[in-house]
Amino acid sequence: MSDPDEREQKPEAPLSPEALAALAKARRSFAISMGTLLLGFMAIAFALVYRVMRDQPPPTVAAEVSVPAGAEIVSALVSDGQVNVTYRLEGATVLTLYDGRTGEKLRDVVIGE
Repeated sequence: MSDPDEREQKPEAPLSPEALAALAKARRSFAISMGTLLLGFMAIAFALVYRVMRDQPPPTVAAEVSVPAGAEIVSALVSDGQVNVTYRLEGATVLTLYDGRTGEKLRDVVIGE
């Protein structure tokens, strides 16, 4: 067998203007299709990152809190990681603050009697 490097290489003939034009057109077409493909991949990557960042689970909130027996609840509000419950008990209006995650009582504030 003969080595391909040892074979005599024929010099390439220059391309005709029509062949050069066809080659340039093929290169432009390839560049446009590759650019479109890259833009498509970037759009898909952006959409996936957006969905992952947007769909974070909401913060957990205590399922239940305990108020004294016989209390009439006036309002309940979840704010700043706390559950604020206002109730009336034996003629006094009391605001009780609970931890939003555990439901543990943080403090009582007597508003009026």
